[in-house]
Amino acid sequence: MTVRRFDLIAFDWDGTLFDSTAAIARSIQLAVADVGGTVPTDEQASYVIGMALLPALAHAAPDVPKDKYNDLASRYRYHYLKQQELITLFKGVLPMLEGLRERGHWLAVATGKSRRGLNEALQHVDLRGMFDSSRTADETAGKPHPLMLQELMAELGVQPERLLMIGDTTHDLQMAQNAGCASVGVAYGAHAGAELAACTPLHVACDVEDLHQWLRTNA
Repeated sequence: MTVRRFDLIAFDWDGTLFDSTAAIARSIQLAVADVGGTVPTDEQASYVIGMALLPALAHAAPDVPKDKYNDLASRYRYHYLKQQELITLFKGVLPMLEGLRERGHWLAVATGKSRRGLNEALQHVDLRGMFDSSRTADETAGKPHPLMLQELMAELGVQPERLLMIGDTTHDLQMAQNAGCASVGVAYGAHAGAELAACTPLHVACDVEDLHQWLRTNA
């Protein structure tokens, strides 16, 4: 039997488990247009995915004045919610998570989403009870600050060397570095594989099947 290397595996949500990258980027672009800002490119809008909402929007729309940030966030939520019912888990995610639980891993979510947004997503994809804990950007420090992972480790009694962070952005991988934890990047989400590789993860997966196979033999 393979010896388990990591006790806790923490996943980012959007672009890692949930196929929502395009919807988020498009919602950012539409929101910026609604408040009169310069619409970011696809690359610029995708770059901020994973960050807390207001810092993400501010980064994607630097010419939008601060007094319009609340309107910008409101318009983003409006456009995203219009698409939410069409967004699903990536194919293969459920069997992967079930396999990890069968091996005795604790599972957690560390996401830039709000608590309300994550809870709604968990209801939509019928994942209640799959995760042992979670942290969202509105209840702790946003990525790449390590507090999200530090709180999960403290709650579950896990040391940094026994936690693996999996995410699709450099923000995720930098958060893991800042917390003293290992990471794996997934190149099917918001950031390109070369960007992820620069953060020295243990592996960069090209798809969910690749990620699942790596976890079977290395986690």
